Amino acid sequence: RRGEWKRTGAGVVCAYGAFDLLHPGHIRLLEQARDFGEILLVGVQSDALVRLARPNSHHSAAPGEAASIERPVTPASERAEILAALSAVDFAAIIDESLPEFLKSLRPDVFVCGDEPRGERADSISESSVALNSTLAEIGCKLARLPLEPGYSTRRLIERISGGRA
Repeated sequence: RRGEWKRTGAGVVCAYGAFDLLHPGHIRLLEQARDFGEILLVGVQSDALVRLARPNSHHSAAPGEAASIERPVTPASERAEILAALSAVDFAAIIDESLPEFLKSLRPDVFVCGDEPRGERADSISESSVALNSTLAEIGCKLARLPLEPGYSTRRLIERISGGRA
């Protein structure tokens, strides 16, 4: 399909992530991403990729502590189906390869991602940012970083659920 979109001049925008436990922050990011082109494709991390990215997400909590929940909570096939049903999203695809490899095969015109707050996952972001920027330059893709919606995160949602405050 990418070849067809290129021939017709349709601008392809790509967003990528786990999108586990969809929340308003996800929806707003995707709605904003839609404004960058005609086709919005969302790359949904496979269950295995989510587990790799969050290796300490499943452990027993100490007494009085909220229990961690194994991630992903929602299987990739369901996450992709939910995302594909959103009006802003044209296609959702389950991705089981690294982000740079996925971007090289898709070759979007714009890659949209949410800006991580400073300090959150800083090590993985600095390492992955170098690879991402290199890949984007190699394929001629623009990067659009959108601010995250304050107060929304899957981690925060899981903490609310674990604490019985859902």
